[in-house]
Amino acid sequence: MATISGRLLLWSPRILGILASVFIGLFALDAFSPGKSFVEALPDFLVHLIPAYLLLALVGASWRREWIGGLAFIGLAVFYALMAKSHLDWVLMISGPLAVVGALFWWSWFRHSEWHVS
Repeated sequence: MATISGRLLLWSPRILGILASVFIGLFALDAFSPGKSFVEALPDFLVHLIPAYLLLALVGASWRREWIGGLAFIGLAVFYALMAKSHLDWVLMISGPLAVVGALFWWSWFRHSEWHVS
């Protein structure tokens, strides 16, 4: 894995998985509405952050076992696409990045022996 492209393919699913989690976490800001005080909105905010934390945990679980990330991210993309099938724009914005991250994790898994020493 001495090549730049090899390193890029190794790190891109991990970095993009973290960025996807941050993107999903941005939706939690909806909890802060003009009619609520900060203290009232904070529990809703924390509840809305659960999907982002779950994606971060999934990236952590996939760090050395890329097949987990490939399977789970693609599975989540398909699940969301089926749940929100009447909203194509939502499907593209949520399922699209999840599917890309899953495909990159899968690719990293197929090339695992070339990139990892242990």
